[in-house]
Amino acid sequence: MQGRKWKKRLIFSGGLLACLLVVLASLCLGNIHFSPVQLIRLFFGSGDRVAKSILLYARLPRTLAALFSGAALAVSGAVLQNVLGNRLASPGIIGVNAGAGLGVTLCLAAGKLSGIAVSGAAFSGSFLTVLVIFLFSYRTNASKTTIILGGVTLNAIWNAIAESVTVLDTDVGALSMDFRVGGFSAVSYPRLLPAAGLIFIALCVLFTFCNELDVVALGDETALGVGMPVGKYRMVFLALAALLSGAAVSFAGLLGFVGLLVPHFIRRFAGNGSGKLLPLCAIFGAGFVTLCDTVSRLVFAPYEVPVGILMAVIGGPVFLGMLIKRRDGKEMEEG
Repeated sequence: MQGRKWKKRLIFSGGLLACLLVVLASLCLGNIHFSPVQLIRLFFGSGDRVAKSILLYARLPRTLAALFSGAALAVSGAVLQNVLGNRLASPGIIGVNAGAGLGVTLCLAAGKLSGIAVSGAAFSGSFLTVLVIFLFSYRTNASKTTIILGGVTLNAIWNAIAESVTVLDTDVGALSMDFRVGGFSAVSYPRLLPAAGLIFIALCVLFTFCNELDVVALGDETALGVGMPVGKYRMVFLALAALLSGAAVSFAGLLGFVGLLVPHFIRRFAGNGSGKLLPLCAIFGAGFVTLCDTVSRLVFAPYEVPVGILMAVIGGPVFLGMLIKRRDGKEMEEG
């Protein structure tokens, strides 16, 4: 028991330290490099005004955006996997991100560009997606694999509708180009702060209800046996997962595979308990996206590769490897 506690503390501390180092690298490195000492001076008001503007209005909001979106998408994926009982469930695969993307596209087509309006539209689209998936699974008693395939179908439908809007309205197509690829080059505080506030609230609520999430993950019979109104809790968790995904997509665009790869990696050494899983997913998800964004800025400098492309290059082969390794998907559907 004592060894497990030390292992948990070591994993948590190591992940937090790694995340802090990645944040430091993200703030310091770029076309203009800052040393850690220069960084501290700039934060406290001394130093060149141009360098200070670069730090405060370019790198800082970009780093914060990467941290919040990574934490939100990773935790959203872990929650969806537990609630739907399938390790393949993630915001990018079952259409939650695409639903949020459709909401944002329709919002832009309506001429609403404010951060609050975009965040609300993204949440509405993502929540509609998880609601459709939940009703589909509940009404048809579909298997876990069928639920995933249904989500993939919704993903294709939402993307087709969004692409149709951008074709019919070229202005929307130009506005949403960076959004569809996924990245942080156009992130600003007005877009980031409302969504970041929603993410912070949703994470706090989920961390409070980790025990209830574990009970829901055990199945309806077990949850009902201990007197839990499982239907209500399931809808709450799905809404929170949609809120996290939608808020992240509203400023980060369509980033794929974060909600699949990070929870899968964390489960290998932290288990399935939500009390460990969700905080670690938040830390490692934030660090992972920030690291990918930093690499995407540096690898072809002074040119920049959108982070969504880099994550697709990383995530696609890893996802295929997961499918090949688990014959018939049996391990994916456990617990």
